[in-house]
Amino acid sequence: MKKAWRSLTWLAVIIAGLIALNGAGVLFGGGSWAPKLALDLEGGTQIILAPKLESGQTVTTEQLDQAVSIIRQRIDASGVSEAEINTQGSQNIVVSIPGIPDDETLRRIESSAKLEFRPVIYTDVAATSAIDGSTPAPSDTSTPAPEDGLSTTPTAAPTDASDPNWVSPALLAQYQDFDCATLDRAATNVAPIDAPLITCEPNADSTYSYKYLLGPVEVSGETISDATSGLIGGPNGVSTGQWGVFITFDGTGTEQFSQVTERLYGFPQNDPRNRFAIVLDGKVISAPTTQGIITDGKPQISGSFTQDTAKTLADQLKFGALPLSFVVQSNDTISATLGSSQLVSGLLAGLIGLVLVVLYSLLQYRALAFVTISSLVVAGILTYLVVTILSWREGYRLSLAGVAGLIVAIGITADSFIVYFERIRDELRDGRGLEGAVEAGWKRAIRTIIASDTVNFLAAGILIVLAVGNVRGFAITLGITTIIDLVVVALFTHPVLQLIARTRFFGEGHRLSGLDSRALGAVYRGRAQFRAPVGIPANKQLASSKEAAKRQTIAERKAAEADSARTKGKDS
Repeated sequence: MKKAWRSLTWLAVIIAGLIALNGAGVLFGGGSWAPKLALDLEGGTQIILAPKLESGQTVTTEQLDQAVSIIRQRIDASGVSEAEINTQGSQNIVVSIPGIPDDETLRRIESSAKLEFRPVIYTDVAATSAIDGSTPAPSDTSTPAPEDGLSTTPTAAPTDASDPNWVSPALLAQYQDFDCATLDRAATNVAPIDAPLITCEPNADSTYSYKYLLGPVEVSGETISDATSGLIGGPNGVSTGQWGVFITFDGTGTEQFSQVTERLYGFPQNDPRNRFAIVLDGKVISAPTTQGIITDGKPQISGSFTQDTAKTLADQLKFGALPLSFVVQSNDTISATLGSSQLVSGLLAGLIGLVLVVLYSLLQYRALAFVTISSLVVAGILTYLVVTILSWREGYRLSLAGVAGLIVAIGITADSFIVYFERIRDELRDGRGLEGAVEAGWKRAIRTIIASDTVNFLAAGILIVLAVGNVRGFAITLGITTIIDLVVVALFTHPVLQLIARTRFFGEGHRLSGLDSRALGAVYRGRAQFRAPVGIPANKQLASSKEAAKRQTIAERKAAEADSARTKGKDS
């Protein structure tokens, strides 16, 4: 009794906790008491991305497929579920997102994240951050004006990407005339990687205060294997309160970055050539000084990051640079592709399935069916709360495929109850009392239930990892309901049966209880031998013998006939 009430108490605590968490989301976190709907049921936003190409440049199928894959990973990382990303024609990419996406999600989609590392040849301003794997460098106002050295005509071919011999008189004039206000129209994001680049670093207010003349690309963003965001630690391990992006290069990137930092570290701190510019889509996001030779391939980007902007950049870098730069061709609102009528149809189908399960339970298990009905109600409450919280916290959206997963869950949950009930009935047939049958049946049933749910969960997990779109939504709801099935069976169904087993109605095996041992018949004892349950009078065993005969297999029936023939032969 104590164990049963303890289990039910824990279940109540879990439900209360989920309600409280969802309520907190509604009051303080922009959540809702209802789950968000997916594109097929609610509609959303459609963004068409067109590639930004140089004259004569074309787009290959491989480049488009790679771009679609990266954009899908970015959207999934932002918590937006049930998005659709497809190609349009031979160049464009169409991104359809449920609801109205926030600004950070749009930036994840629209940014090409073409990342390059270029050495600084000249700049107008002092250093403001550092590449040393730890802390930013202090500002240094002693940097000479770039015009002091740009007027020299190249005397030899450049030997490395930091060599001032890259600067021709024409490039010098172009640098001096360049206006940062025209940067968005300068097509710097499609500049050649083997030539110098004139660009600027934007401020937080979209103005430009820093102008750079950079050397050719020395490290490509494609060599980044991982990127994360977090607070930058100080010298003593104490957080500086400044957000940064932490990069991990692959083997090629590590070697390249080590060689570059070794060269740049040889320049004085006040020399612009000591700095290494991080260029994202043709704009400098940071141009830190080099305060050490980084040989482990794990630099960090520091600058004017917030938590959100640092995470956005880290996600873009982690999932790779797009093979092309894209421009937003259109951004439109689209209507639901299926609509509320299909949702009503899906819910009606689920209701019909639920009613059939209830009717079957009533016919098969009599009053015991109320345990099935109550368990389904509890499972429904838990599922609704979990889906709603995931919708708020993780951006999950319920699609028609997800609704199908919930409908399938009714059968999964009912199957667990049937396994448990039948194990109890088997124990009753074997002559146990109801309380003993509940405990013995539970030990046998839980192994079967866990095995069955494990298979379902593994199938759901594989679909979540490998599938996309609506199939993934189906897999998520299937996985959620599979876990909830175990929780409900362990914390509700079994405790309730422990409690009702002590009641007179069920304990004495009322004929309407569904647990009448006299109506359940005999049990197979091996070698085609059967016996009636213990304690049943002889005049009540006829039904048991008929039930036993029905339960025989063909082999058992033949063995029984052979035994009967031998017995008759002996009698004769």
